[in-house]
Amino acid sequence: MTTAVTAVAPAVSDRALKHFETAFEFETDCWDVHDALSGGKQDFVLLDVRSHALYEQGHVPGAVSLPHGKIVEGMMKDYPANTVFVVYCAGPHCNGAHRGAIRLARLGRPVKLMIGGVTGWLDEGFTLETGRK
Repeated sequence: MTTAVTAVAPAVSDRALKHFETAFEFETDCWDVHDALSGGKQDFVLLDVRSHALYEQGHVPGAVSLPHGKIVEGMMKDYPANTVFVVYCAGPHCNGAHRGAIRLARLGRPVKLMIGGVTGWLDEGFTLETGRK
């Protein structure tokens, strides 16, 4: 019997290992971001790439509001070239974080996605801040 799950066989273990290990180069999760922020070990800039209005309604504490469409070289001048950026948007249903990551990568900036976005943050039981910094 074959289902839609097994109709395409899983990758062989060495390919699966490479795929899943490589994923960590591109993404992090809400728990790891929270741990870094709450432990005072933040070695990245957290960017909320949604609109300023959505940011003001609720954002991850410590995040900077920079909508993905505004990520241009001039906005990056205050950050050293090796600054690691972690981007997030509303959640899995939103591609804004991917758009922001593309813009940062095109500018030669190190970037990771915080998978789950605001939805994931709330699902983990973490709280949001409101207002603008």
